[in-house]
Amino acid sequence: MGESEEKVYKGFLGRWQLIPESCQYEQGEAPIEGSYEISDDNGVLHFTMSWRDASGESHQVSFSGVPDGSKQPFSGGELADALSVTAVSERELRSSAFYQGKELMVAQRQLDETGQAMRITQVVRLPDGSQPANVSVYRRELLH
Repeated sequence: MGESEEKVYKGFLGRWQLIPESCQYEQGEAPIEGSYEISDDNGVLHFTMSWRDASGESHQVSFSGVPDGSKQPFSGGELADALSVTAVSERELRSSAFYQGKELMVAQRQLDETGQAMRITQVVRLPDGSQPANVSVYRRELLH
C-alpha cells in the first residue's frame, strides 16, 4: 500500500470517550466512564481500552493486530489463543477472538455518518450457546 493511499480504517484512529448512558449490557456491569484509543503503527492497529467500573475500580486492556482479517497468535489464556482484526469498510472495524479455532468473541466498531461517534457491539459466544451482547457508544475526543 503506497503512502498516498488512504487507509480504509483512518476514521477510527484517535481517542474516544464513553457516553455512559449509551451502554446496554447483557453481560457484566456497564462501566461508569471509559476511553478507547486506536492508533496505527505502520499498518498495525493498537487498541487500548480504559474504564472505571461501578465500584470505582480502574481497568485497562490493550491488544494489537494487522487489519487484514488474518488470525494471529494471542496469549489470552483459556479465553483466546488467536485474534483477528478486519477493516470491513470505512465505517466498520471488527476484531474477533478465537480459542482452539472457535470464534468466541466479536467486537464490531461502527462509525456514524459524521465520524464523530463510534458504536461498539461486543458479542460473546458462551458454552451454553447463548450470545450476550454489550453495546456502548463513544464520542470522538476533540484535540485542544
